[in-house]
This record gives sequence, structure tokens and C-alpha cells, in this order.
Amino acid sequence: MIDVFVMIRAIIVGIVLQAVLMTAVHFIPYVAQHVFLFGAMMICATAGYLYAMDTGKGYFTSATVAAIVGGVTALVGVGLSVALRDAPAHIVPMFTTICVGTGAVGGVFGQMAANLKRLR
Repeated sequence: MIDVFVMIRAIIVGIVLQAVLMTAVHFIPYVAQHVFLFGAMMICATAGYLYAMDTGKGYFTSATVAAIVGGVTALVGVGLSVALRDAPAHIVPMFTTICVGTGAVGGVFGQMAANLKRLR
């Protein structure tokens, strides 16, 4: 039921974008103050959207797998941020939970896009 190839591809995209964001957070103070959480949430939602749009397996499946994709990418991103000493270690569970939710929302919107793509 889960398309593993598409899921891995979405996770790789999310991890690369999270790594770029966390590197920017490390070197640019403005990004650290204003973009850190929102940027990470948007990356997780986008990765979830990409999975759901590519597969279109239904709202529940898309949201569930997109939540997994968002959680994995967030965990890698916040892990990198903690390793760079830009964030404290106690932020990991909250950060990951928030990004799991935004990944699921991205999955719902991705399923909507897949449904619209089928209508054409």
C-alpha cells in the first residue's frame, strides 16, 4: 500500500532541504531568529505534499505516510541543529511532533493535488 520508492525520494528531498536550512541557521543570525521553526515546518509539509501528490493513494494513507516523512526529515534536521549546538537537545521531541503534524497536513493537500491531476 505504501510506495516505498516515492517515500524514500520525498525523505531525501526533505533531508537535503533541512540540511540547507540548518546550515543557514548556523551561519546567519536572521535565519536563526525568524526562519528556524517555520522553515522546518514548511520543508516537512512540502516533503509530505510531494509523497502524496506522486502516489495519490487516498487521504488516510497519504496523510499517514506524509506524517512519517515529515517526522523523519524533522528528526534529521533538528539532530543536525543540536549537533551544531544551535538548539538545545530538549527541543527534539517538540520539534519533531510539530513537523509530524505539518507533514500530515502536507499529505492531505498533496492528495487534493493528486485528485485534481486525475480530473484533467
